[in-house]
Amino acid sequence: MTDLIARSAIDQRLAEIITPVIEDMGFELVRLRLMSGKTSTLQIMAERPEGGIEVDQCAEISTAVSAVLDVEDPLIDAYTLEVSSPGIDRPLTRLKDFETFEGYEVRLETQELVDGRKRWQGVLAGVEDDEVLLNITENGEEHTIGLQFDWLANAKLVLTDDLIREMLRARKAQGVDETQFDEIQADDAATDEE
Repeated sequence: MTDLIARSAIDQRLAEIITPVIEDMGFELVRLRLMSGKTSTLQIMAERPEGGIEVDQCAEISTAVSAVLDVEDPLIDAYTLEVSSPGIDRPLTRLKDFETFEGYEVRLETQELVDGRKRWQGVLAGVEDDEVLLNITENGEEHTIGLQFDWLANAKLVLTDDLIREMLRARKAQGVDETQFDEIQADDAATDEE
């Protein structure tokens, strides 16, 4: 079975170490990637089982994960640890994600060619056994296809107005106090400072 949470062997080993720590804290691992670069970055996405995570909770996870990685010492080289939420246009890594986000637009990529292609875009139509159902439009006609979860290499929600509205509605329902966040302001590119 493909593992969309942790792809490579080292990612899977790290996930085996980190998952119990995160679960003991009441969270779920959504995705883990060790990305190489001048300094490697260990990227962890986590959330509460009912969805969502706050910045201070990411910091708590980071502290706990750092402690266990210091003891287990699975990485030879120096690395930077990043813990974050999956975001609005999140990756879908678990079968339950495809049920949770039924009705939303998604981009999927399969490991092998399926009907002559690897990339798919459509609206999630749920899950049947181990198959992800996708409503796609081809040649002006809509139909539903099924892709085995094991065939998937990547899956991600598409950022749409409906998705943004639903995420804002969910945050409000969870009682998140939006006033505690700083407003993000874009620089005015047209401003000419002479």
